[in-house]
Amino acid sequence: MTDTHETSLRSEIRLVRGALDRLREDLFHDAFAFRPLPPLAADHRLVRLLPRRAGRYARWLPHAALVAFACMFILAASEHEGGRFGLFAGLLVGAPMLTTLFRPVGAWWVSAGVLFFASLFGGYSLRPWSPALFISHLFVMMIVTLRTRPRVAAEMWLLTGALGVFMGVFFQALQPYYGFGGDMFQMMLLSGVLLFAVAAFRGLRETKQQVAAQVAVTEVERSRRTVLEERTTIARELHDVVAHHMSVVAIQAEAAPYRVQDTPPELAAAFQTIRENAVAALTELRRILGVVRSENPDAFADPEAPQPTLEALPSLIGNIRSAGLPVEHVTTGAVRPLPQGVELSAYRIVQEALSNVLRHAPGAEARVEVSYVLGGLGLRVVNGAPNRLAKPSPGAGHGVLGMRERVAMLGGEMTAEATAEGGYEVAAFLPVTPSGSAAPSGSAAPSGSAAPSGSSAAGGAGA
Repeated sequence: MTDTHETSLRSEIRLVRGALDRLREDLFHDAFAFRPLPPLAADHRLVRLLPRRAGRYARWLPHAALVAFACMFILAASEHEGGRFGLFAGLLVGAPMLTTLFRPVGAWWVSAGVLFFASLFGGYSLRPWSPALFISHLFVMMIVTLRTRPRVAAEMWLLTGALGVFMGVFFQALQPYYGFGGDMFQMMLLSGVLLFAVAAFRGLRETKQQVAAQVAVTEVERSRRTVLEERTTIARELHDVVAHHMSVVAIQAEAAPYRVQDTPPELAAAFQTIRENAVAALTELRRILGVVRSENPDAFADPEAPQPTLEALPSLIGNIRSAGLPVEHVTTGAVRPLPQGVELSAYRIVQEALSNVLRHAPGAEARVEVSYVLGGLGLRVVNGAPNRLAKPSPGAGHGVLGMRERVAMLGGEMTAEATAEGGYEVAAFLPVTPSGSAAPSGSAAPSGSAAPSGSSAAGGAGA
C-alpha cells in the first residue's frame, strides 16, 4: 500500500514538474524574444485578388489593422479619462496591444504588469478590470493565441486568473469599492470562451494548411510515380525493340558464312565475333531489363506479342468506335516506315489521347490526324465538347505526363490544351533523322487489339 502511494505521488510530482517546465518554456524562456508578425503569404487569397502593386501592400494589412485598432483604442481611452492623466492612461492600455506586433509573449507580460500597476495607482476609473484594461488584456491574449500554440492560451488564462485572485485578496481590503471578485469572474468567463474560440479557429486553419500541404505532396508523389511507371513501360518496350534487332544481327552474322562458298577464315572469324558480341549484348540487356519485362503491368496484354506500330492504328480506332466514340482518321503525306521507337510512341500517344476522350468527354466526337512530313511525324488528336458530365476519374492529368515523357525521349514537342469550343487537343511532333526515316520498322504485323499504355491518364476533354 505504501509503495502504491509512493508511486502515485511520484507520478503526480512528475506531472507537475513537466507542467512547470512547459510553462517556463512557453512564458518565461525568451519571453521578450523578437518575433515579428509575418506578412500575408504571396499566394494568399486576398493578395491574389488584388493587382500586383496593390497586392504587395495588401500583405501588410494585418499589421495596419492592428495598429489602427490600437491607436483608436488609445484615443478612446484618453478621451474617457480626460485631463493630464488621459494620454498616460491611453498609452498605458495601448502599449501592450502594439507590442504584440514584435514580441507576443512579452506583450502579455506587459499587459499583466499594467493590470498590477493599475491595481496600485490606477484609481477608480482605471481599476484592474475596468473596460479599458479588460479589452486591452483580452485583445493581447487573443493575438498571442493566434500567434502561438493553444497550450500558451491556457497558461495565460490560468496565470491571469491567479493574478486576479492575488489582487483580489491583497487589495480588496484596501479598496473595497473596486469589486475585484465580480469583475474577475466576468473577465475569466468571457476570456475563456473567446480564447477557446480563437484557439479552435487557429487549429482549424492549421489543419486545413496541413491537409493542403499533404494533398500537394501526394499529388507530386503521384505524378512522380506516374512518370516512373511510364518510363518503366518505355524501358520495357525499348527492351523489346533492341532485343529484336540484336537477335536479327546475331542470326544474320551466324548465317552469313554459309551463304558464301570458300569463306576466308578471317571473314568467318569476324562474323563469329559479331555474333558473339551481339549475343553478349542481348544477354546483358535482358539481364538488366529482365525484371521490367517480366512485371507485365498490362493484365490483358500478351507479354510475347510484338509491340504495336502505326499499322495497328485502324484496329485501335475500330475498337474505340465500338466503345461508342465516333472517331475520324485522317492520314496525310507519304506513308513510309519509321523507326520502331517512333511508331510505338506515336501509337501509344494516340491510344492515350483517345482513352482520355472516352473517359473525360462522353458523347464527344474525335479526330485523329497523322501527318508524314519531311522531318518526322506529326500527330493531332482533337475532340469536341462532351454532351454530358463525365464520371470522376482519379489521377487526373497523369496520362499527359506519360505522353510528354515519350515525346521528350524522342526529342520532340507536344502541346495539350483545351479548345475554344470546349473540347481538348493533343498535338505532338516526333522528329526523325533522314537516316532513320528509311529504316524499316522491323516489327511483325500486330494484332488488332491494342494494349493500354499503363498510365493512369487524364488529359482529355474535361481533365
